[in-house]
Amino acid sequence: MEREATPRGLVGRSVVAVGLFAVAIVPGWTLGDLTEAWTGNGLLDWLVTCAWSGLAVRVLAPWGSYRARDGWLGAIPLYGWYLVCVLCWRVALLPYRDWEPREDELCRARWLTGDQLGLWRSDRAPRSLRAETRPAVGHRPR
Repeated sequence: MEREATPRGLVGRSVVAVGLFAVAIVPGWTLGDLTEAWTGNGLLDWLVTCAWSGLAVRVLAPWGSYRARDGWLGAIPLYGWYLVCVLCWRVALLPYRDWEPREDELCRARWLTGDQLGLWRSDRAPRSLRAETRPAVGHRPR
C-alpha cells in the first residue's frame, strides 16, 4: 500500500529552502573569496561568485519550472541570487507545486483537489489514476 505524502508546512519548507540556498551559494562565495585572496583581484571574486550562481541556477532550473538555459541569467550579479532564492523556494515544496506549470510541462502535471486544492503534482500519477496501456496479448505480428 502506497502512502501519499503531504506538502511541507511553512516552517519545513523554509528550512529546506534555506539549506538549499546555503548549499547553492556559499561555496561560490567561498571560492570567490579564496580567488581574491590568491590573486588580489576583487573583480575576479565577483566573476567566480557569479559563475557559481549561474551554475546553481542551471542545476535547479529544471526542478523549478525554469529552462536550463536560464542559468545564464543566474550569472548576472545580484539577480542570480534572487533566481536561486526563487528556485530554492520552489524546489523545497517538491513533489508538490504551488506555481502553474509551463506549457511543455502540462502533459505530465495534474491539478490536485480536496485537501490539497491549489497545488499541482508533476510526477507520475498513482497506479489507480493511470490507464493500463499493456496489450491484452503478448507479441502482435505486423
